[in-house]
Amino acid sequence: MDKKISKRFIELEAQAEKVAATHKTSHSEMFGRSDNVDSDVFLEWRVKVKNLMVKVGGENSEHYKEFSKAEEDSSWSGSLTKFKALKAVFLATKEDFDGGYLSSYKAIVQAEVFDTELEQAYELLKSGYYVAAAVIGGVVLETALRELCDREGIAHGKMDKMNADLTKAGTYTKIVQKHITAFAGIRNSAAHGNTEEFSKSDVEKMLTSIEQFIASHID
Repeated sequence: MDKKISKRFIELEAQAEKVAATHKTSHSEMFGRSDNVDSDVFLEWRVKVKNLMVKVGGENSEHYKEFSKAEEDSSWSGSLTKFKALKAVFLATKEDFDGGYLSSYKAIVQAEVFDTELEQAYELLKSGYYVAAAVIGGVVLETALRELCDREGIAHGKMDKMNADLTKAGTYTKIVQKHITAFAGIRNSAAHGNTEEFSKSDVEKMLTSIEQFIASHID
């Protein structure tokens, strides 16, 4: 997945040059000199860059915030000034991604989310609400599979499909695949109220295994 994103950064850097190539200068008595780039080509590039930034760092990343802030800035001198500012933020993002900093940031944020959800599941289990704990554990597992699919460039789908695709991709072994299938079964039983199909002990093992799975494959 990192290779795919790296390729996308290179493509958008090349597209930035195409935006720059549309630069035209105009003059008016009211505003004086104005330097602009083609609005359609510029907009297309901005949308693609923002989408990429969300993928690599999320909407709360400093890079995305700075890009959005620069986007809102209006200059009397024309759109070229805004383009140059946005390009600078884009290149800084690309440099940080190439250096491995953005991947690490996203992984840390994702790990914190998983930890919070699992803590909630453990608390419910401890309080005797093992059915609710199983449902939350299943959500955490499905989110983890989606994250792995993103990294491998695999399309999202139902848990069994993602599980099979990740196994085929060599992300983890068939033994792990079988465990995930079993945990998905517990989650489904819990969600449908079929509590006779699993026990509190099963949920406890499920949460422990999911925690280990995340530590091995996500963190």
